Amino acid sequence: MSLKILHNVNVIQPDDLVLPATLWIRNGIIEKLESGLSSLPEGEYELLDGQGHLLIPGMIDVHIHGANGFDMMDGSVASIQEVSRACAQTGCTSFLVTSVSSTIEELLAMIRSVKRVIGHEVGAKIAGLHLEGPYLNPKRKGMQNERFLRHPNLTEMKEIFNEADGLIKMVTIAPELPGGMELISFLKENGVIIAVAHSDATYEEAKQAFEAGASHVTHCFNGMRPIHHRDPGLVVAAFEEEHVSLQAIVDGIHLHPAIVRMMHRLKGPDGMVLITDALQAMGLGDGNYVFGGHHVTVSDGVARLEDGTLASSTVTMNEALRLTVETGISLKDAVQMASTTPARILSLDTLGRISTGFDADLVLLNKQFQVQWTMIKGQIISF
Repeated sequence: MSLKILHNVNVIQPDDLVLPATLWIRNGIIEKLESGLSSLPEGEYELLDGQGHLLIPGMIDVHIHGANGFDMMDGSVASIQEVSRACAQTGCTSFLVTSVSSTIEELLAMIRSVKRVIGHEVGAKIAGLHLEGPYLNPKRKGMQNERFLRHPNLTEMKEIFNEADGLIKMVTIAPELPGGMELISFLKENGVIIAVAHSDATYEEAKQAFEAGASHVTHCFNGMRPIHHRDPGLVVAAFEEEHVSLQAIVDGIHLHPAIVRMMHRLKGPDGMVLITDALQAMGLGDGNYVFGGHHVTVSDGVARLEDGTLASSTVTMNEALRLTVETGISLKDAVQMASTTPARILSLDTLGRISTGFDADLVLLNKQFQVQWTMIKGQIISF
């Protein structure tokens, strides 16, 4: 049956009010959105009752490494499919498969697995690849394994691009490294989002990178030179550049709520993106894991290396949305940062909005932000 009518849902309005609405969905596309509890038409259609829950556009995670005990860097199809499933379970309908610094052989194996999975995902759809490294600064390595960090290498990057067949959407680099600016030029020519992190770039070096084409900051404030009143660094440079967007890990650990509010105040919801940066502990919780060649311990939901360094997160997108609202940011803006803004940044022109002509990638949440169901192209995903 091609027509679905979704009624008795609450949808966020432009003025931040949440009001009842009814959606007509045909062949996976939103055909019509009406405010209020519309009278139902005659004829054949599938009726879906939203039970008064909140309906939002499917969230989009541009930075995730693993979930449910599976690490996508292991090069297996099963790991990528499990992350796809976990994303859908937590309200994410599209994601970027994100690497960590590794050998070239491990990275290429992961890319080959992505190519086998894309188009056949069991849950959330793969929107492309995010390469986090290996061209990162050891001084700001965070959990990145120093054994695999190296200076930008155009020959190597071209080999990676040849294998990826156009799937690379974002690359995180440290632009101050030798060859960094040449790499920015190459990535810009290839239409890739150039992100900066794990970087010791000064304010001046960051400004140069942003002027050359970098437009994004990965897990802002984490893995980079901190702000100092005589040495503002790349974070202040990013705040000053209108075209630069920022990732935020809102898990109550990586960023103080006041910092989240400041980022929102300075960049607005169209310049800020919620991410998980999750490792394979997402969905499993406390325990011991191996991630990026490191032993990682998760205790009380916090992942750390043996030396205490934070090692990614265990937060989910629906939890990040809830925690963002709890900082005092409006629900409308929080949803924009989880759905609309990442869709725009990735040029996913039919995603990120509940509007006529957009894909019916939708998530139904209760008042506690728990996922009731996730819909992708008009089909509710079975968990």
